[in-house]
Amino acid sequence: MATVVRAKPDESADSVIRRFKKKVFSDEVLLELKKREYYKKPSLERKERLAELKRRRRHQRSFS
Repeated sequence: MATVVRAKPDESADSVIRRFKKKVFSDEVLLELKKREYYKKPSLERKERLAELKRRRRHQRSFS
């Protein structure tokens, strides 16, 4: 899926680039790229997800 930004009439190149950056950020293209850069075994992904949940729960308990 390509991210496409078309220049409007009388629009500067800077504003087109700015809109493109915003669209890439909102589409989370870079996050997906980083995620796919290296292969992770499903078991490792599961462990990381569970560890993140534990951290969040511990953090929420400290504020309660």
